[in-house]
Amino acid sequence: MHADMSFLGLFLQASVLVKSVMLLLLGMSIYSWTLIFSRSRMLKAAKESLKSFEERFWSGHDLSRLYKETAARSERVNGGEKIFYTGFKEFSRLHRMPGRKVEGVIEGAHRSMRVTLSREMDDLESGLPALATIGSISPYIGLFGTVWGIMNSFIALGEVQQATLSMVAPGIAEALIATAMGLFAAIPAVMAYNKFSTQVGQLEASYVNLMEEFTSILHRQAMTESE
Repeated sequence: MHADMSFLGLFLQASVLVKSVMLLLLGMSIYSWTLIFSRSRMLKAAKESLKSFEERFWSGHDLSRLYKETAARSERVNGGEKIFYTGFKEFSRLHRMPGRKVEGVIEGAHRSMRVTLSREMDDLESGLPALATIGSISPYIGLFGTVWGIMNSFIALGEVQQATLSMVAPGIAEALIATAMGLFAAIPAVMAYNKFSTQVGQLEASYVNLMEEFTSILHRQAMTESE
């Protein structure tokens, strides 16, 4: 009787431990692709949002007017727009205080923007550690399943007097599937992690540049009004 060499057949013939490894890798792969799609949409939306806001920011609009427009939908703003909103809000609050000093006002606004920047980066980077973990450990989990499956195959061969290829092939094939599944889970995760890390770094640089340029604008405005 010939063994079923299909993927399903090999899976059903595998030992409980190898089946568990395969199911674990399948779950990791599904979770990885879920993260890939969700992070891809989020980063694309963040880039488009930043581009749209920078066009309005540098269009020559009055900053107070831009702030009022942003404040009207403050619950939905994010990224560079949220950094601008929190910075201008803190600047306006400190600017109205009696006995204010220009440097203190600017430092307070800058500190508020740094806090917002940190929170925005935490949102952008969420999910990346999981992708890195899946990319790094999946091949080893798959290799463990393969080693265990091959070991069991050789133990079974040791119990017969004459080994044939038809006896060896199914056990080795089912064991190697674990390695293949490990690579299938790891390769997309590593590629996505590298791509997303680069995009997050670019967004962070853009946010920092916007924050520093806006701080300079606020400083000039405060100095002009104090004269």
